[in-house]
Amino acid sequence: MHLKYESTLREPLVDGVKNYHQVTEDIISPIEGKPGKLWYIGFFISLSLLLFGVCSVTWEVYYGTGVWNLNKTIGWGWDITNFVWWVGIGHAGTLISAILLLFRQGWRTGVNRAAEAMTIFAVMCAGQFPIFHMGRVWMAFFVLPYPNTRGPLWVNFNSPLLWDVFAISTYFTVSLLFWYSGLIPDFATVRDRAKTKLRKLLYGIASFGWTGSTKHWQRHEALSLVLAGLSTPLVLSVHTIVSFDFATSVIPGWHTTIFPPYFVAGAIFSGFAMVQTLLIIVRKVLHLEDYITIGHMEAMNKVIVLTGSVVGCAYLTELFMAWYAAVPYEFATFYKYRAAGPLGWSYWIMMTCNVITPQVFWFSKMRRNVLVTFVMSIIVNIGMWFERFVIICTSLYRDYLPSSWAYYRPSWPEVGFYMGTFGLFFTCFFLFAKYFPVIAVAEIKHVLKTSGESFKNQMEKYEQQPADEFAKDQHHEDEHHHDPHVAPVHQS
Repeated sequence: MHLKYESTLREPLVDGVKNYHQVTEDIISPIEGKPGKLWYIGFFISLSLLLFGVCSVTWEVYYGTGVWNLNKTIGWGWDITNFVWWVGIGHAGTLISAILLLFRQGWRTGVNRAAEAMTIFAVMCAGQFPIFHMGRVWMAFFVLPYPNTRGPLWVNFNSPLLWDVFAISTYFTVSLLFWYSGLIPDFATVRDRAKTKLRKLLYGIASFGWTGSTKHWQRHEALSLVLAGLSTPLVLSVHTIVSFDFATSVIPGWHTTIFPPYFVAGAIFSGFAMVQTLLIIVRKVLHLEDYITIGHMEAMNKVIVLTGSVVGCAYLTELFMAWYAAVPYEFATFYKYRAAGPLGWSYWIMMTCNVITPQVFWFSKMRRNVLVTFVMSIIVNIGMWFERFVIICTSLYRDYLPSSWAYYRPSWPEVGFYMGTFGLFFTCFFLFAKYFPVIAVAEIKHVLKTSGESFKNQMEKYEQQPADEFAKDQHHEDEHHHDPHVAPVHQS
């Protein structure tokens, strides 16, 4: 019998000399004690932004959408720009969890939990924008197709805005289930370590009586695969449907068939950048450098440079088609009013941030540099925000009639609403980091024996020793570090 080991050429997914108990200590300890000063400062800032956002939204609902600087020409401003941006950020979590799980990519284990949480919080932020954009928020239930007493009045199933409602609510539900089902074994670990009765009770309820039996693990694995299978088409369909908000119209700059794949690539691009921003902060504050390694960052940077290049190709394709189609309005939108014109500066910020700067990741040294990665992750998200702004505002601000031409700058309630969603996002994320394991403990333990640094170093020992003796040593070591919350690893 030979033990199955990963190639020694691949760098370890867990650094340092770790056993099962050490992994539990490193990841669970931060949520058992009081958070540090940095946590309180961050939480206070987030809460302040959230309150400012609540004030801005209250102001808008009370006085109506007239307080936003929307006009006859530009009916979608910051509001829908921010909606599309937040939906995009929600893409990386489910992609890391679902698609990489189906492709059996081990490096997802260190980053998937925080990325899934980020998805849920980002979708919560995104969902608010179309509701408040309606103006009469109390009429929001009109978008839901349920049996009603309004006679022949039903929702318009031909409207992409309605498809958004279905796509985003489904995406949110599946992502939430995926995230929570992964947390159950870790909640059981926290429950078993709890010092107070209240913690034991609350984490006990959250863990649904998990015991770590083989049957539990079998069901957990089956559920993960089913949810991953459901999530994978959702990752592709959600942003495709968001792109239909634009692509099904006849406005120059919008009615193009390239939007669905271009939006999906852009969403993954911005989503991975946000994961990098959050994880670099988390690994520093919670001292998790051994679990969120430079290797994880490099893998994500490779995805960023790939999707960034896809987005760059889409931009060039749009410019080419605007010229090749010989439609004067299309040509004017792209060349006169988007690349030039009063809002031309936003186009060049988008091009610089999304196409030119990510090319530094072709160099291995840059991909593995934490500071460069952190700065680049912020630059990419600024660029992706400007991409949405460019698509919406530079397509609308020059109408067919010169008498309708307008310029757009946001009012304070629009900016406040956007800042408020940042407040909501980071308030949720700080609470998540305080009460939930930021890294999937059970999954890290699952890959520890194949991809941990100390276990990789034992490969030489394995090559020098007869297989039976080595297996006995490993069995003896496993008995010392037995943990009921580790998935049974099948040996072949």
